[in-house]
Order: sequence, then structure tokens, then C-alpha cells
Amino acid sequence: MLPIGGRRPALEAIRAGRAVEVLAVRGSTRTEGLRDVLAAAEGAGIGVRWLDRPAIEALGVGDHQGVAALVTPSPELDEAALGSFPFEPDALVVVLDGVTDPRNFGACARSAEAAGAALLVARKRRSAPMSPAAIKTSAGALLHLQVARVANLTRTIEQLKDRGFSVVGLDGGGVDMRRAPPAGRPIALAVGSEGTGLSRLVRESCDLLLAIPMSGRTASLNASAALSVALFAFAAPPDRPDRAVTMPSAGVAQPGSASDL
Repeated sequence: MLPIGGRRPALEAIRAGRAVEVLAVRGSTRTEGLRDVLAAAEGAGIGVRWLDRPAIEALGVGDHQGVAALVTPSPELDEAALGSFPFEPDALVVVLDGVTDPRNFGACARSAEAAGAALLVARKRRSAPMSPAAIKTSAGALLHLQVARVANLTRTIEQLKDRGFSVVGLDGGGVDMRRAPPAGRPIALAVGSEGTGLSRLVRESCDLLLAIPMSGRTASLNASAALSVALFAFAAPPDRPDRAVTMPSAGVAQPGSASDL
């Protein structure tokens, strides 16, 4: 089991059926966020244990906002299981090539899940593990999103192609995203590490390389920011009313935002 802290990650752990127990700081103010967690735990039949603050902080969960959860993440798929994964015809897959920072990994997962990705594929080596920091930064998205760990990303990309996927990589030397052909489905979107970008073999395996146009003085975006741009500006799903969501008003902190971690 892994301990995760924060109202939103704890709530998403309960919703995903991955929470084993909820831990709350004795005497905490019953904010709306905490009430939501406690109500969800009661509805799911999950026990709540009230502890002194030092006991929760000893778990190393960081800024826990008075609540934490003990979770069992979903088992990660291996290459054999990935071969029979039931993709929909318009599936979206995100491939992380060497993203080793757990917070960046979590942020990528959060964007991928929000965009409706069916799967997140990462390396077995030279990749951030499933950890409390990654789950917290994902705001619990990693408890909803299926993750696959593979030894050979290039081979996995070829397997995705065999199943009809177009594979698009983010690379500074690629085609300007504004001038690229429209994205088809199913599609796999690959992003590399901040230091080196996509590895050579992964880059050569892509059907298309995309560059994000930069107008400011900053020369690059981190992996999770670049992925978010590509997901919502290029790989946006076809119109699916059943998947539509109402966007919040600008300037208003929403549940699951950085203020709600």
C-alpha cells in the first residue's frame, strides 16, 4: 500500500476503488473538501481513522490538508498484457520516453487522463515509478488511468502501429503543430525527457514529429506542459457529446486544481 496526502488525491482514490483506509487529522476543520472525502469514504464502506497530525506527517505525504489515504494502485500492464488491451477505435495513448521526475510523471498522467487517454505507456527503466509523489501530483489521475511498463518502447510503438495507431512524437525539429495534418484516431502521442527529448529510436519510429511553436523568450516547455499543449491543441478527440465536460469560469479555483491538491 502507498500513502497519499491531500483532499483531491484521497477522494479520487476512493472513487477509483483503490483506497483501503482514510486517515484524517484529529480536530481538523470540516471544510467542504474534507466533508466530500468523509462522505465518499462512508458511501464506499471505507474506514476513517482519526490521528494526531504528527502521525500522518510521519508518513511523508507532504502537504496533506488534514487527510490522507492508504491506496493500492492498479497493477501495471506488461508487454504481453498490452498486446491484448481492448482499445476503442478512437483510442488515445500517451507514451512517456524517459520521464524520470515523479512530479512530471504525475502531471503528464493528469493531462493524459483529463484528455481521455486509455493508457499511459512508460519504460521499465529510466522512468519515474508509481509513487506517492507521482499520484499526488496527478491529483489521483494515476488511480484511474491504466499504466503499462515495457522494456522496449520501440517494439511497443510497432505493436501499436500494427493495431492501427498513428504515432506522433513531440520534437523541436518536427513540423509546426499549426501546419501539421489533422490527427487521426487511434493515436499514440510520445513525449521525451526534458533533458534529451525523445530517444533516437523512438523518434525514428514515429509516423510524424510535431514541434510546438514558441513565441516567447523561453526556449522550451517541460514534458508535462508540452504534452498538455499537444493533447488539447492537436490530438483533441472527435466530437463526442457523451464525453463533453463544462469548462469552469476563468480565474476560479476548481476541485482538482493546484489549490486542491
